Amino acid sequence: MIALAAVGALLVAAINAYTTTLRTTSEIEQLKNLLSVVAAKGTDLLTIAAATNSSAQVFLQLPATIGYQQYWMRAGNDSSGTWIEGNLGQITDIESSNRVFLPQGTSASGTFAGGYGPAILKSYMNGSTPQLNIASLGG
Repeated sequence: MIALAAVGALLVAAINAYTTTLRTTSEIEQLKNLLSVVAAKGTDLLTIAAATNSSAQVFLQLPATIGYQQYWMRAGNDSSGTWIEGNLGQITDIESSNRVFLPQGTSASGTFAGGYGPAILKSYMNGSTPQLNIASLGG
């Protein structure tokens, strides 16, 4: 009887771990899709700014959470490229492995946290470099 209880407890723990892994994998995939959408809109704005030497902005209604988790995204760049990255949970200073790259020769900055209203993407020319900023309308 004790052995059956132990085996049952092990099976329940294994099934819980498996469903948690499936849920997390699905949520990360949803985050990557969301990053791709934001990067595509950002690329459109960067193209407009470069072609017309003007500024443009768009408001994106993004989900408040992914699954039951808060998420964040930020734009950044260094000498190797420009990107939008994000992760589930609270914002950290650690680089995220979830990155979508923007066109070369551009610059980007700003942070968006899910649950704080729509995201605002603004693009303008900073000298001869197209610049993209991301921010939360409500925060």
